Amino acid sequence: MSSRPDLTPRRLFWLVVGGLALALGLIGALLPVMPTAPFVIVAAFAFARSSPQMAHWLETHRTFGPVIINWRDHGGIAPRYKALSVGMMAVSMTLALFLALPPVVLAVQGTCLAAASLFILTRPNGPH
Repeated sequence: MSSRPDLTPRRLFWLVVGGLALALGLIGALLPVMPTAPFVIVAAFAFARSSPQMAHWLETHRTFGPVIINWRDHGGIAPRYKALSVGMMAVSMTLALFLALPPVVLAVQGTCLAAASLFILTRPNGPH
């Protein structure tokens, strides 16, 4: 008898969602094109439903852990992470303008980044 839970379709779904969200979060940590925190929070949510080991790893991770804990316990984002997220999105938009991307791309990107920034800035401040 195995000590691992069965890989049900529901568990597999959450495992895939967690893996994809974590991958996007890691890309966001390296590139200013997208934020990291929302994807890491989604990954933690999904792994809590599919992989307790991955959920624990994320919650105790030196970089990602405080973001997840702040969100889970306070529904908040620490001011330094807010500033970093909005700053990186501003860099991304500036780069897009510098590259003279087509106006429709700039409009879509600007709208998405503005919405993401508004969401981030209107969250309560977390303690970390």
